[in-house]
Parts: sequence; C-alpha cells; structure tokens
Amino acid sequence: MTEKLLQYLWNHKIFKHFDFRDMEGNPIEILEFGKWNTDSGPDFLEAKIKVNGVTLAGQIELHIKSSDWIFHNHSQDPNYRNIILHAVFEHDMDIEELKNINIPTLELKNYIDQDTLWKYEKLLSGNQFIACENIFDPKYIPLLFHEENVLKKLNEKSEELERNLKKFKNNFEAVLFHSLAYSFGLKINAEIFRQIAESIDFSIILKVRQNRTQLEALLFGIAGWLEDPKDEAVKIWKREFDFLKAKFNIPDVKIHPKFLRLRPPNFPTLRLSQLADLYHRHQNLFSKVIHAKSAEDLYILFKEIKASEYWDNHFNFGKISNVNQPKIVSRDFVELIILNTILPLKYTYHQRHNEGIAEELLIFYKNLPPEKNSVIDHWNKMNVRIPSSLESQSLIYHFNHFCLQKNCLHCSIGLNF
Repeated sequence: MTEKLLQYLWNHKIFKHFDFRDMEGNPIEILEFGKWNTDSGPDFLEAKIKVNGVTLAGQIELHIKSSDWIFHNHSQDPNYRNIILHAVFEHDMDIEELKNINIPTLELKNYIDQDTLWKYEKLLSGNQFIACENIFDPKYIPLLFHEENVLKKLNEKSEELERNLKKFKNNFEAVLFHSLAYSFGLKINAEIFRQIAESIDFSIILKVRQNRTQLEALLFGIAGWLEDPKDEAVKIWKREFDFLKAKFNIPDVKIHPKFLRLRPPNFPTLRLSQLADLYHRHQNLFSKVIHAKSAEDLYILFKEIKASEYWDNHFNFGKISNVNQPKIVSRDFVELIILNTILPLKYTYHQRHNEGIAEELLIFYKNLPPEKNSVIDHWNKMNVRIPSSLESQSLIYHFNHFCLQKNCLHCSIGLNF
C-alpha cells in the first residue's frame, strides 16, 4: 500500500462497502468525498461527512498509518486546522490532538478488496511492455481517448513553440526554420541541427535562399565540413561560405553533426542539403504551411525535395559511392516532418489568433498513416486498432506519459479495469 494508491481509492470510491465506522465504533456517512488536492495541504478539500448526527464540512487527510500525522509534522501546520476526518489504512496509535477536538479516525484496510492491492502490486512489479499488458483489452480504451491525447500533445508542443517565439521576437518564419532543422536532424542530430539553424540570423537565410549553393555552403560551413576541401565542389562551397561569413559578419562557430549509428540515407550531409533545397524552392514556406487545407497540400511542398546533384553519388565529402541516384526525401520522412513540426506550428499559430483549428487538425492526423516504430509494434501485438496517425500519436503520447512512468493511478484506460 502507498499513500498515492490510498488517495486514488478514496478519490474513485473503490471500497467493498460504505458502512464506515470510526475507531470508536460510530457510523460515518461520507456525504462528499472531497476534491483531490495534488498541491500542498490536506489530501481532499471541500469534503462533507455526517457523524453522530452532526454534519461536518472541511478537509480530509489520508495516511498509511495514523502515526504519519505526527511524522509528517501536521500538528503545528495551520493548513490542517480544518480537518474533519483522518482516514488511514492502518490505525497504529491515537492522535490526542484530534481526539481532543472530536475529529474521527477511520481505518480503511478492512474496506479495501485485497484483489485490488494485489493487482496494483503486480502492475508495478512487472517487466512487460506496459504494466497492464497481461490484463489489457482494447475495449477499455475510452471514447475520444485518442483525440484528447493528441490535443494534449499539441498543447505541450505549443508551449515549447511559444517559448521559442518569445526568444525570437514572435518571428514565426524563423521558428519554423529552426523546428524544421530539428526534425531534419532526426533523433541523433535534432538538437545539433537546431543549434546550427539558430546560430544563423534568419534574415541571412532569407537573403541567400535564392542561391541554393550559397545556402548549402552556409549550413555546411557552420557544420565545420569545409575546413579541408576534398574536391572541386567542396572548394566552391568553401569559397561561398568564406564570402558569406565576411559579408554578414558570421561568427566563427562550428557545430559538428554526428554520423555514428546512422544509415547513409540519414547522414547529416544529405539532410542539411535537403533542408537547403526546401528553403530554396519555397520562398513563402510559412505561408504555404499555414494555409494548407489537407495533408496532400503538405505532401506537395516536399514532393521534389532532394539533396543537390553532388550527393547523387556521395554520402560524405570526397568519397564517391557505388550508389548513384538522387537523394530525395521519402514519404515516411515527410510524414514525420508533418507530424512533429508542421501540425504543432499550425496549431500554435491559430491559437495565437484565437482561431479554432483543433477539429481541422484532427482530420489531418486521421488522413496520415500511423508511424512505424517499436512502441507502435507493441500496441499492434496487443490488438489495438491503429488505422492512422491519430491513434499512433495518441498511443505514443500515452506510453511516454503514463506507461513508461508506471503512472497507472492516473491512467484513463486503467480506470476501466
């Protein structure tokens, strides 16, 4: 038994029966169990009980043992002066100060089903994909579960984007560029790519984007790849970077991306070249993103995006590859960009302008296929229906925020077991 579990049982009224009696044998009628308080102070506020014909309104404090009242130093705390009931799992001692003012103590252990305690202990001790894997059934997933999870995720992403907007003086176009750079970096280079993007004043990007070679040179130079030119193409990029560095007074900063554990198609050389191509082709990318009305509108923006010709037979500088073909962005990669960057930014923009877009964005999610990763593979094995990214995004969010943390007591699925 934990105090958190005891609070959960009280909040959801999970008891064998409600013929409560205090330690003196007096019947206690719980008229209102109170509101669960997750901040400091008593556990349940605005409660109401009836004992000995007298109705009391106030706060209820729960403990594993009665003596915890002393150990938690509640005696001198003014926040606990309006307690009307001390509910404990096990009564191990009388609390004189409560007895003196006729505050009843209720021992709960005989009102709690042992199967409930066994189930909780089993959940916390298991090593499965999710704690409830052995008892999980898709029918327990609540109505609108996926929609609510996706909106929670969008709100969290929006908070992060708002911090970035504040940092970059509400420049949505700049924040889009930084966010896209983060996504193009994937897991290994996401933060490094963001640093590269943020190290260049976005006004410089706007000035050089019409010249693809210069835009590539700018990104490659900041990445520290042009120090020792390997061939003629690299010499051209270096010459352009030196020119831009002097013209715009760019600081001598080198931020080195990683190649380790990456498949060649995801090498940072290709991804930065593809990012440069995206900004070269779309002079009004932010406007196009915001005004896109469907997932297909967004796919079109990435339809012909590819690394420059040099990368047709290269994956790294100066090393010719046996693979000779254009390095275009895959549809799977575009879908990740849409989910992780574009939709959260659209949501944030419209929230800023008090324009309801939640329902419209949920349609975007329903029209995108589910992600392919180990977490989704596990949910599939548990017979969860995942027809679109609405469900996959929701389940990934739920796994990270509840299952991974074993936060079973606040799980809306677990509540239905």
